[in-house]
Amino acid sequence: MYDDNRPDSDEIDPGRPPRAPAADAMPQTKASNIIELSSIRVACKDCGLFQLCLPVGIDGADLELLDSIIKRRRPIKRGEHLFQVGDPFQAIYAVRSGSIKTYVPTEDGYEQVTGFHLPGELVGLDAIHADIHPCAGKALETTSLCEIPFDRLEELSERIPTLRHQLLKIMSREILHEQSLLMLLGKKNADERLASLLLSLSSRYQQRGFSATEFNLSMSRNDIGNYLGLVVETVSRLFTRFQDEGLLTVQRKHIRILALDRLHALACQSRSGSPPPISE
Repeated sequence: MYDDNRPDSDEIDPGRPPRAPAADAMPQTKASNIIELSSIRVACKDCGLFQLCLPVGIDGADLELLDSIIKRRRPIKRGEHLFQVGDPFQAIYAVRSGSIKTYVPTEDGYEQVTGFHLPGELVGLDAIHADIHPCAGKALETTSLCEIPFDRLEELSERIPTLRHQLLKIMSREILHEQSLLMLLGKKNADERLASLLLSLSSRYQQRGFSATEFNLSMSRNDIGNYLGLVVETVSRLFTRFQDEGLLTVQRKHIRILALDRLHALACQSRSGSPPPISE
C-alpha cells in the first residue's frame, strides 16, 4: 500500500515524463518549472491549462483583459489553508499545479471532505451566494494558484459575453458534481465508490495531458475514505483487493491502472443489475 505520510521531497520529479504527475508538474509542453517564483507570471494564453480554465473560448484582446485582473499567488505549501470557513469571499482560485482539498469542519472536531481540486479547476465558487466561504480549502501538496477577484470578474463578464457563458458552464459543472457525489454515496457500494473516484481522477488527469492509467494520489487514504463515506480500513482493503485481482498496482501513492475497462464495469455495476465479477 502507499504511505500517507510520505514527505514532499519524495514526490516525482517535475522533469519526469507525464505518466505520473507530481505536485509541481504540469504538461511539459508548456511550463515545467512552475514553482519557481521567476516562472509564476505566465499569461493565460501561454498556460498549459488554457483549455481547462476560464479562458477557454476567449481570445485576442478579451483574453488580455482577463489576464490583467488575475493575480499569480506565491505557491502554498502542503497543509496550508487557502481559505477558512467563514472567511469573506473576495476571489475564486484556479489551480495551476498541485491540488486542493475542500472540507467542512464537523461539530466533533473532524473534517468532512467535499472535494479534491486538480490543475485547471476552480475553487471557491460555492462562496458566491453568501459572500463567505462555507468550507475550507487546504493544499494537499505544494500548490500554485491564480487568484481572480470576483468583483473584477463580474465587471469583465459584462463586457465579454463568452466569459460570462464560460463561468455559467463551470458553475453548472459544479452542480453536476454535487449531484454525482450524492448518487455515489447514496446508490453505490464500497467497491463502486472507490472505482468511480479512480476513474474520475483518471479522466481528469488525461484532460491535463497526463496518463489516464498512471498517476499519484495526493490525498491520503483517510481523505479518500472520508470523501467516499468509508472507513479507512475499508479503503485499504479495497486497494489491496483491486491489486490482487489485477485491476491496478499500488506503490506508495503511485497508482497504475492495469484494466481500465474492468474498473469502469465495476464502477457501473449497479446500473447493470447484475454485478460482474472483479476477477476474470
